[in-house]
Amino acid sequence: MTEVYIEDTNQGIKSAVNKIFDQIENSGQSILKKSKEAYIKINGIDFKKHTYTSPEVLEAVILYLKKKGAKVYVMENSTQANFTRIVFAINGYTEVCEKTGAKIIYLDEEDTETFEFKGKPSAKEDPKGYNLMTFRLPRTIVEIMENRDLITYINVPKLKTHSMAVVTLGIKNQWGFPQHADRGKDHNYNLHSKLVEVYELIKPDITLIDGTEGTIYGHYPPTAWENKTVIPFNILIGGRDTLAVDVVGARIFGLNLDEVPHLRIAYERGLGEGDLAKIKVIGKDLEEYKEVYDWNLLQKFPENVKIVKGKELICREGCLNNPLTVLQSFAFDYPEKFKGGWFIVMGKGHDDDIIEQLRTEGYTKGLIAGYCAIDEVGKQLRKEFGRRNVFFSGDCNNLAETVTAELKLAGMSAIDITPLSFEEAMKYLQEAQKHGTTALITTAF
Repeated sequence: MTEVYIEDTNQGIKSAVNKIFDQIENSGQSILKKSKEAYIKINGIDFKKHTYTSPEVLEAVILYLKKKGAKVYVMENSTQANFTRIVFAINGYTEVCEKTGAKIIYLDEEDTETFEFKGKPSAKEDPKGYNLMTFRLPRTIVEIMENRDLITYINVPKLKTHSMAVVTLGIKNQWGFPQHADRGKDHNYNLHSKLVEVYELIKPDITLIDGTEGTIYGHYPPTAWENKTVIPFNILIGGRDTLAVDVVGARIFGLNLDEVPHLRIAYERGLGEGDLAKIKVIGKDLEEYKEVYDWNLLQKFPENVKIVKGKELICREGCLNNPLTVLQSFAFDYPEKFKGGWFIVMGKGHDDDIIEQLRTEGYTKGLIAGYCAIDEVGKQLRKEFGRRNVFFSGDCNNLAETVTAELKLAGMSAIDITPLSFEEAMKYLQEAQKHGTTALITTAF
């Protein structure tokens, strides 16, 4: 049977990390390979509280590997609208790496190599190029792929639900590898299979989920709601089979394989063990976890923002839940700064009198999210209300464009949501640009 280990962190994170890695090593081959190089992929999506892998867990993993004689690298490419260098500085990763001697790799600052997704549509089927046919991976990831027998790759995601992918654990954590410009396209109902295709290209040697706490109601709920969205599980979950580890992680939230599309697809493609009955869980009894947690967004939004959804098609994986996640964060985490009085239009299948409806209710500015809505009503809304008042977020939601639009519509700036001064933020941005970052960042400074 495939083994997955769960350790309690109440007796110390370092102790829990050591126990899991010792058990993994004792059950098979050595963790380190011939080169003794070890690359750690964390979930460094952002610096927002509760959204990223704990620096304490990262430090414990680095120290364990160092004790084994490893040369350790820590890598990430943060989410769109952000850039990795500033995330590492703010959330403590830079300090941890300097303290332990691990080398940082900012994946958004590297050269890339292009790969193709399977089943890509032809130019005739997709003349506007809305679907993601190819994607680029950073040089470091390609080198790991080409040297799997020499290099150890350890995946350290955070235990989180996700309003678009249901959970974001080991497999979903690797969506940080494609470059920003390649993530927004086709970020729709096709997302689940694309997560699996990246996983097919590069599988971790070990996945260790940071479950010191877990988030529900999506992966980026407002910090103001942390009393209802953050669960102190106080566990780590680890193993060699990432799919099996993810299935156990999903089970902690009360979710099964069939409820998480990308896990089901990975299992159907034979990419790991997905049958919980064939997974031996060591350290904790899963029967302790009886509650079923909600992975979708808490359906609470500011009353002074008009949300208009298409009746024919609207994908939660892109133009629905991306803009709504951003809206919740800005409205409820920064209520003293946030201003309403604007609309978000998304999806396909809108009423012919949409302009009259918006104007009657007093809405004359807003965001059109996703190419379906842009193609259908974008021109007429801009003609009626003016280009300066109607923002577009292209692709299946370009998150950087969405963040920029919502900040400006709300009367806010990027500095309002960054725990740094303008000068400090610009210093990190200029350094990232100096090193060639390809990150899509907000322009709302």
